[in-house]
Amino acid sequence: MHLDPGIAAAGLLVGFTVGLTGMGGGALLTPLMILFFRVSPLAAVSSDLLVSLVMKPVGASVHLRRGTVRTDLVKWLAIGSVPAAFAGVLLLKALGGDDLDPVVKHALGAALILAAAAMIVKAQLNARRATGAGGPAPAIVVRPIPTLAVGVAGGLVVGMTSVGSGSLIIVLLLFLYPGLSSAELVGTDLVQAIPLVASAALGHLLFGHVSLALTASLVVGALPGVYAGARLSARAPERVVRPALFLVLLTSGLKLVQVI
Repeated sequence: MHLDPGIAAAGLLVGFTVGLTGMGGGALLTPLMILFFRVSPLAAVSSDLLVSLVMKPVGASVHLRRGTVRTDLVKWLAIGSVPAAFAGVLLLKALGGDDLDPVVKHALGAALILAAAAMIVKAQLNARRATGAGGPAPAIVVRPIPTLAVGVAGGLVVGMTSVGSGSLIIVLLLFLYPGLSSAELVGTDLVQAIPLVASAALGHLLFGHVSLALTASLVVGALPGVYAGARLSARAPERVVRPALFLVLLTSGLKLVQVI
C-alpha cells in the first residue's frame, strides 16, 4: 500500500489541531483533501470518518479516566446518532444516485458554514458563563427527548459530511445543558462521537466509498499529531487558534458551495 508523504503531513497538521483545540477533525481534514489535494469529496469524507474513528478514543480515554464524561447523556445521544449516521449515508446515496460527489461537496460546504456559525455562538455562550451574565449554572437534569434529537441531527450531518461530531453537537449540548463544565462538554462529546463515527464509517465501507491508501496515509500523520497537540493543549493560544479556525471553516465552506 502506497503512503503519500503529503497526505501524511496534512494528517499530522490536522491531528495536531485536534489535540490542541479539541475540534477541527472533519471540519479541516475533509476540505483540505478536496481543495488542496484534489481528492474526490466522497473519498475525503469516507477516509476522514475512519481517521476520526482512530483519533476519538485517544481523547475519550483521557476524559473517562478523569471522570469528565456524562454517560447518561452519552446514552441518549448515541440512541439518536448511531442510526441517524447510517441513515445519513443512505440519504446521501439516494440524493446523489450514481454521482455523489456534487451532493457531498455542497452538503459539506453548508456544514462548514454552519460549524463556523456554531463557533461564534459557542464563544458567546462561554463568555456569558465566564462573566456570570447568565446567572448561576443550573443543575443538570437529563432531558431524554431533546438530547436524542441532538443525536439525530448530529448523526445525519456527520453521516453525510463527516463534519459535526466535534463542533455542531457540542454547541447544541451547550444550549441544552448550560450547567455542563467545559471538560464535561468535551469529554461527553468525544465519547458519544465514537459510536456515531463508527456507524457513519460502516455505512461508507459497505457502499465501497473508502480509499484505504488515503486513510492509511492520514492515520500515519494524525496519530502523532493528536498526541503532540494534546501535550501542548494547556498552553494553546486559544485567542489566536479559534479565530484562525473560524476563517478556515468559513472560507472553505463558501468555496465548496461556490460562493467564492
